Amino acid sequence: MNRHAILAIVAIGAATSALPARAAVLSAENGMTVYVFDKDAGGASACYADCASMWPPYVAKGGAKKGEGWATSKRKDGAAQWTYDGKPLYFYSGDKKKGEVKGDGIGGVWHVVNE
Repeated sequence: MNRHAILAIVAIGAATSALPARAAVLSAENGMTVYVFDKDAGGASACYADCASMWPPYVAKGGAKKGEGWATSKRKDGAAQWTYDGKPLYFYSGDKKKGEVKGDGIGGVWHVVNE
């Protein structure tokens, strides 16, 4: 490896080590990231049909409970959707692996939830 390549690697390493650490994001039990949608209001989901195909709701299984800040809201189809701090939660169909956050910022209205 030549001297310039080594200096470039060192410079890149120094630049990336100076980046701030990303805050932990909220995820489901399966490790997949959950998101909130800015168009939801009053704890009710505004994401149905094509939207819900791309952004599946995080559905609660019968009578499941979680900790502080967690609750459920009823969807139009009767399913119970998990909410966090009063906001319905969704998965992003583009996330294929645990911990991915590919949906964060899409359309300026989809966001990860920082713990």
